[in-house]
Amino acid sequence: MRLQVLSSGSGGNSALVRAGETTVLVDAGLTVAGMEERLEAARIAPIQLDHVFVTHGHLDHARAAGAIARKARCTLHCAEAVMRNAAIRRSRNLAALSIDVAKPVRGKQGDDELVVTPVALPHDAAPTVAFKLEHAGRRAVILTDMGCPRADVARALSGAHVLVLEFNHDAHLLESGPYPVALKRRILGNAGHLSNAQSREMLRGLASEHLHTLVLAHLSETNNTRELALEAAHATLEELGLTSRVRVLVAEQDRIGESLEV
Repeated sequence: MRLQVLSSGSGGNSALVRAGETTVLVDAGLTVAGMEERLEAARIAPIQLDHVFVTHGHLDHARAAGAIARKARCTLHCAEAVMRNAAIRRSRNLAALSIDVAKPVRGKQGDDELVVTPVALPHDAAPTVAFKLEHAGRRAVILTDMGCPRADVARALSGAHVLVLEFNHDAHLLESGPYPVALKRRILGNAGHLSNAQSREMLRGLASEHLHTLVLAHLSETNNTRELALEAAHATLEELGLTSRVRVLVAEQDRIGESLEV
């Protein structure tokens, strides 16, 4: 199994997962043209996608999901409530996700099975989920758009070999920054986004001896820096005794990341 972040940030989020001959897109938050450009950079044509999974209905995750699924002639999977989203309804083939229920999917050709489990997150677009993706004994986790740390979520998603985890903002930069007060309150609230300190707390519960790659995701361009997020992540891995065995990367908004072997 391989995981590749195609875009990460408030301008749009998406990741590509390839499990043998099964190819899955997790979120499609760019425009259709933007998504096609990123897929082309990853050497994937839309028609090669077998499934699209959507974490929640905010446009930076769902903007092109329905249109891409329609072009790919594949199934779009999301929570039933998200199916009312205009961007989602463009898909001709929708399938409902059930929280904490593992969903095995296969490609249009071949027998490679990918098992996808949605886990509910506190966020102001209910329902919002993280995804645990498992294939051939390997596990990847994609977790962003979470308002506050939760031990039960960490337990449900622990054991990942590759972990994509939100490090959205530095609380001091946000509080002293240019955002309107109402927006600051939203981001800092229990249904907003994780600060670097909160991401550290989640990482403590998520990391295990299996983890070999950590991808810092959904960084705010205004309220965080790569350096602060990396400092927070490395400090936590050092606490856990995992510094020497875990590679840490930062997902970017403007270009695709490398294809990571899970």
